[in-house]
Amino acid sequence: MPKRFTPLVTGHYYHTYNRGVARQPTFFSKRDYERMLLTFRFYRLQKPPLKLSYFLELSIEERIAWMEKQERTLGKLVEIACFVLMPNHFHLLIKQISDGGITTFLRHVANSYTKYINTKQHRPGPLFQGEFKAVRIETNDQLLHVSRYIHLNPLASSIVEKKYLQSYPWSSLPSFLGTSSIPYLSPNVILDQFSSKQPYKSFISDDEDYMKKLKQIQHLLIEKEELL
Repeated sequence: MPKRFTPLVTGHYYHTYNRGVARQPTFFSKRDYERMLLTFRFYRLQKPPLKLSYFLELSIEERIAWMEKQERTLGKLVEIACFVLMPNHFHLLIKQISDGGITTFLRHVANSYTKYINTKQHRPGPLFQGEFKAVRIETNDQLLHVSRYIHLNPLASSIVEKKYLQSYPWSSLPSFLGTSSIPYLSPNVILDQFSSKQPYKSFISDDEDYMKKLKQIQHLLIEKEELL
């Protein structure tokens, strides 16, 4: 994996992204999406005292107890504000908590998930397209609109119709709107700026404002050719 030359600053938020090699799919089943979300939760912890493969051998009750204990006692590499998983890529809005945390987190995620897929499909080689992309969040306006960009990705990519966007299961949007719960999510940096979940829902649904803001901050999201 290529070395990252731009340092990522602890205490700051970043829009991070990676996609499949040659835009090929990275998720093939419900189980794959679920595995990636579990991988996010596991590897955001700093130096977990158990390998993920051993964790997966525990019973459901043992996993819950173990995870709750580690989340109380271990430090974190990153905090995840919002995310979306798409058929051939993913987006995360994350805050670096420990020095080198984002790089360590995303490398563990990519390596672990690639090993899982390669074993499952009897395939060799990389799954993701090299080093992840990361754009630093410079303003609060950018923070809010990146969250909207991430949550609208399934709609913008025609994966779902607008009426189904709020129930897309591989996104943090249902948690933002209160229809599901993701215990490892840290969304308050965004949600605290709205009086309730309904104004955030309206913010997401404002197509005209979204398109106007997208043109203004597109260069701050991901390289133009990488969008969607």
